Amino acid sequence: MIRLTEKIGYGFGDMASSMFWKLFGAYLMIFYTDVFGLPAAVVGTMFLVTRIWDSAFDPIVGVIADRTHSRCGKFRPYLLWLAVPFGIIGILTFVTPDWSMTGKLVYAYVTYSLMMMIYSAINVPYASLLGVMSPNPQARNTLSTYRMTFAYIGSFIALLLFMPLVNFFSGGSKDLSRQQTGWAMAVVVIAVLCVVLFLGCFAWTKERVKPIKEEQNPLKEDLKDLFGNRPWWILLGAGVAALVFNSIRDGATVYYFKYFVVEEAYATVSFCGMSFVLSGLYLALGQAANIVGVMAAAPVSNRIGKRNTYMLAMIIATLLSIIFYWFDKDDLMWMFVFQALISICAGSIFPLLWSMYADCADYSELKTSNRATGLIFSSSSMSQKFGWAIGTAVTGWLLGFFGFQANAVQSGEAIGGIKMFLSFLPAIGTMLSVVFISMYPLTEKKMRGITMELERKRQSMKQ
Repeated sequence: MIRLTEKIGYGFGDMASSMFWKLFGAYLMIFYTDVFGLPAAVVGTMFLVTRIWDSAFDPIVGVIADRTHSRCGKFRPYLLWLAVPFGIIGILTFVTPDWSMTGKLVYAYVTYSLMMMIYSAINVPYASLLGVMSPNPQARNTLSTYRMTFAYIGSFIALLLFMPLVNFFSGGSKDLSRQQTGWAMAVVVIAVLCVVLFLGCFAWTKERVKPIKEEQNPLKEDLKDLFGNRPWWILLGAGVAALVFNSIRDGATVYYFKYFVVEEAYATVSFCGMSFVLSGLYLALGQAANIVGVMAAAPVSNRIGKRNTYMLAMIIATLLSIIFYWFDKDDLMWMFVFQALISICAGSIFPLLWSMYADCADYSELKTSNRATGLIFSSSSMSQKFGWAIGTAVTGWLLGFFGFQANAVQSGEAIGGIKMFLSFLPAIGTMLSVVFISMYPLTEKKMRGITMELERKRQSMKQ
């Protein structure tokens, strides 16, 4: 029985991760182009290069975590050890030294690469916790729901408050140096919150599930088992496609509202002394709607199954995304309505993915008698980053291809391209995700049999 405090504590971990992840997805591209002063195509290439390396780094972290032994467990210690470095590197990523273009590019490569590596080093063990907190698939569904709910709460807070914090610390000035200070100080606030949340996750969670075989297999055997895990390959493809969908939509939103909608022409919404812009409200609404999707995932999947729930959500998201292309810049109400509907669909799939990765770990353990939880869960982080790498790289390259010019009136071709980033391009990702997940073989009936057999083996070990 997992207590409420532990469920909340587990949710704290992804709340922290998601705050920075959403800042990267929604604001880092436009930070590099409009604040730091780097060309869009160059930024796109940087995202791809750094994230390909970082995606390969994730399994390394998983292997190391699987071989970690401490009185706090295999995975929890990383939350304690890396919380503060996570916050510090996150701040440095948004610092803007007054260097030459080459110097700025090198600084961006180094700080962003370090940030993604530290993200892997803390997030892979955190994700792996799900596989060892409980052996029960329904309990894992519940933990996944808490995780994703808190993740979207964190994203909601970060996206809603970030630009108001930037404006507050910059004094609302249009001066570039003041803007740069505002961005850096806003990230400091988010970083402090993340550190506190990671430490809370460490303090409130426990590791319970022990492998049926205590000795650790050689790495070669772990990798052989992983590559022979067909459900893992299917989830890897579905995860990459889903994150391409998310990264393109998030990364282009601020461009869409700045250059197509021209949000400066609209009055800002003020509350408690803070002014909120349309793009921030749009992104925050998406996170709130994601929470609705997370809450709906468990009851719907318990009725029709995880695979069917996932496919239904992605098919609806595909159709809605395609329709989005035909909205005019004055159709704000419809933009926000469709953002909510698409985000409900997107929010429902991620707790299902995390729960299915835990099922893959059980499937692998029964098949091979070896439990490499960290290695399997690292693939989820790998697919997440690789999907974002493809999505953001495509965004940067196509912005350059369509003739985007930072802080200038855009051409008709550039505006047409920016509209595609919220419609046809993400729809390609959702369609690919449906194709992959349709082949997923671990049904609820099959998992009940796997769980019972693993429990029988664990009980025989105790005798």
